[in-house]
Amino acid sequence: MSRSKPDSLLALTQSFFASYLQSTRGVSSHTVRAYRDALKLFFLFTAGQKRKSIADLSLDDVDAETVLAFLQHLESKRSNSALTRNCRLAAIRSFVQHLLRHDVTRAGQYGRILAIRNKRAKYRAIEYLEPEEARAVIAAIDISSARGQRDRALLLLLYNTGARVSEALAVRRGDIRLDRPRHVRFLGKGRKERICPLWPETASALHRIIQTEGGTDALFQSHRGTPLTRDGVAYLLQKYVRRAAKNKPALCSRRVTPHVLRHSCAVALLQAGVDVSVIRDYLGHASVATTSRYITTNLQMKRQVLDAFWKRAGLAPAGSRKWKPSPNLLAFLQTL
Repeated sequence: MSRSKPDSLLALTQSFFASYLQSTRGVSSHTVRAYRDALKLFFLFTAGQKRKSIADLSLDDVDAETVLAFLQHLESKRSNSALTRNCRLAAIRSFVQHLLRHDVTRAGQYGRILAIRNKRAKYRAIEYLEPEEARAVIAAIDISSARGQRDRALLLLLYNTGARVSEALAVRRGDIRLDRPRHVRFLGKGRKERICPLWPETASALHRIIQTEGGTDALFQSHRGTPLTRDGVAYLLQKYVRRAAKNKPALCSRRVTPHVLRHSCAVALLQAGVDVSVIRDYLGHASVATTSRYITTNLQMKRQVLDAFWKRAGLAPAGSRKWKPSPNLLAFLQTL
C-alpha cells in the first residue's frame, strides 16, 4: 500500500483530526463528528464539481470558488438554514487554517477562503423551563425503583449544574464530593475542568445511586450495565415531561431536551441576579458572548410580562378615537 505524501490532502486531513483537533485542541467527540460530517459533505461536493474521484482531489481543489458554491448548495439543494451553513463554514475555516500552517505556498488561496464571511442568521429564542415546570418534571419520577432513583439523580444534576448531557454522562464516582462543600467536577469542551456546587437534594440523590450501584465506572448506567447514551437521556426526559404535563398542560406543546435543562439553569441564575461572568464560568462557556444570549431571553420575557400587565391593568382608554380636525377650526385658522 502506497503511503500518502506528507503535504497531500489526505495526510493533512488526517493530521487535522488526529493531531490538531484531538491532541492540540482537545475538542469533544461531538465536535469531531460535526467537523467530520462537514468536510465529508464538502469533499463529496468538490469531487462532483471538479469531476474527479475523492481520491484524486488535491490541495489545489480547495479554493474559495468551490467553498462558495458548496455553501450555496447547502442552502439551495439541501435546504440548510443560514445557521447550519455558518456551522459548516466554521469547520471548513478551521481545516483551512490547518492547511495554511502546513502549506504556506498556497497562502493566497487559503486566505480567500478565510475571508468568506458568515451569513446573517436568525437565532431562535432560547427554550427553557420555569422553575415550577422543572420541579414538576423532576417530581414526576417514581423513585421506588433503582431506575427511578437514577433518573431523578441525573435530572437533578443536569438542572442543578447546567451541565451538558455529555459532561453529566462522563461523571465518575471520583468526580463527586458529597460532604461539605458538596460539588462535582466536570470535564467540558477543550478538556477544561470546572467545579459546580451541588444542592443538598442533588447530593442526597447521587448518594443513593452510588450506594446502590457501587464500583468506579460511569455513574449513570443502563439496565444492561452500560453507560447511558445521549439518546437514552432524551427519551427518559420526554417520558417524565409527558407525565408532568398532566398537571402542567403547558408542557404538552413543549419539546424539552436535556439541553433545555441547561438553558433553564442559566435563565434561573440570571433571574436570581447572578452576574453574567459568573454564569459563564458556571456553565463552562468559552466566551461571555455565548452567555449573553440568555440576557436577550430574559428581556423578551420581561417585555411579554409587561405587555400582559398593561392589558390586565386596564389603563388604556376604552374606545379611544383618532383625532380629526374640525372644518370650523380650519376655517378659523384660515382667517388668522
